Amino acid sequence: MSLTLFEDFNFVDINYNENTLAPGNYENGEFIGCDFSNVDLSNFVFVACTFVRCNMAMATLKKTAFREVRFENCNLLGLHFDNCNPFLFEVSFDNCRLNLSSFFSLNLKNTVFNNCELQEVDFTQCNLTGAFFKDCNLSDAVFDGTNLEKADLRSAMNFTINPEVNSIKKAKFSTNNIIGLVKGFNIIIE
Repeated sequence: MSLTLFEDFNFVDINYNENTLAPGNYENGEFIGCDFSNVDLSNFVFVACTFVRCNMAMATLKKTAFREVRFENCNLLGLHFDNCNPFLFEVSFDNCRLNLSSFFSLNLKNTVFNNCELQEVDFTQCNLTGAFFKDCNLSDAVFDGTNLEKADLRSAMNFTINPEVNSIKKAKFSTNNIIGLVKGFNIIIE
């Protein structure tokens, strides 16, 4: 069954808890100030779309496709991006709240996280090669079996990354946040 194609759209201030979003392929459009909280977006396809000031907290993302999608100033609390369609998965985040979300085992190569809240986010077994975490709070984020090669964490805060179980070759850190690499070794740095 083919889905309806929606192109070059601009949807503003729509509450999708009250107004159902038609299942389909959404391409080259914008969602501005829309509420998707707790909405089932399973099997939707979003290509070259931008979400601005949207609330997508606790939305269902089973087999949802995000391809070249940008999120700006969005509330993305508790999302399971790991349930998304991984084919050509590509996202970027600017000033977003992603606390309690999961990216388990996803390919996030070169993904940009700019000024984001990433508390308790699961990055287990992710490919974050070349990812950029600019001014991000990574408090209690989980990195386990994660590839962080060439990732830029120079301005990231509050992370704990164990170099023994994660690949950090050529990753960038600052002298201000290097403590996040040695927290688990029970040593004292003064």
